[in-house]
Amino acid sequence: MSLYRSVRAIADSSGDGPIDWQAVAEAAKASTDPGELDLSAAEQAGYAADVRDARERVREVSGRGFDVPDTIEVQNRHHWIDANVATFRRVMKPVEQHGPAVMPGVARTINTGTMSVMLSVLAKNVLGQYDPLLLAEGDEQHALYFVRPNIDRIARELDVSYDRFRRWIAFHEVTHAAEFGAAPWLSEHLESRMEEGIEALASGHLDREAFRELDAAMTAVEGYAELLMDGAFDDEYSDLRRKMEERRQGGDPLSRLVRRLLGLGLKRRQYERGKAFFDAVAAERGIEGASAVWDRPENLPTDDEIDDPATWLRRVEA
Repeated sequence: MSLYRSVRAIADSSGDGPIDWQAVAEAAKASTDPGELDLSAAEQAGYAADVRDARERVREVSGRGFDVPDTIEVQNRHHWIDANVATFRRVMKPVEQHGPAVMPGVARTINTGTMSVMLSVLAKNVLGQYDPLLLAEGDEQHALYFVRPNIDRIARELDVSYDRFRRWIAFHEVTHAAEFGAAPWLSEHLESRMEEGIEALASGHLDREAFRELDAAMTAVEGYAELLMDGAFDDEYSDLRRKMEERRQGGDPLSRLVRRLLGLGLKRRQYERGKAFFDAVAAERGIEGASAVWDRPENLPTDDEIDDPATWLRRVEA
């Protein structure tokens, strides 16, 4: 890890666009310890068993057929950065196409530095990731990642069993695979709302409706995953959830500011609102009734319906 190399990569950023993505990757990795990735045969088998068991349990609980992605990787932090530079680049493409005409060199350096810091911070905290490859082109496949150094470190910080914590993360990410598997239209729906919102921002205005629809859809994604976790995970995990929440709320003021800037507080809000919505729906109609959300795009709850599940039930059942 070298902060000097990170700063040099940002200072030397070049190219015609507003972001030098090669420099982003280099700077983010230079400022991030990759972490240990020396897996024993038993640990490799553990990851495979966790994903396999999660798939079977989530299928059983949800009543929906789906497959986990062909690409399942146990990564270090540098691997995760490399995988996600491409995602960030796809998402930022509309903004890059409207790059600043004034002082482009200075803007490129600032943008490159900002992106590298974001990736570095996330790489040190992401535990697992189901990647639906939003805005991807061609025949790329969805992927499932586990960032082993972070899982190991946070399990020790929380004073919980590594094997149990790893299994909990696997189950959570497989619930997301179940959602996208049950709703083949979901990736395209999220992509269209994201593109509309980013295109508007790049053009200098805010498309509030596109972002409201995107937030509502992601709230449904996170809330349904929590509902499935409650039924699928083969162990009590309230202590894990509580300790993770305490960890999120702790830390120094700078860490809390960074989390806020990266939108991690919004993600927590999506968890909470989505879980409350699906808990209420499942109490009335069971998990099968809640799963109707994935039957078609029109069944996604609106932002208002998330806080009023009875309204959603009346509309979907009409």
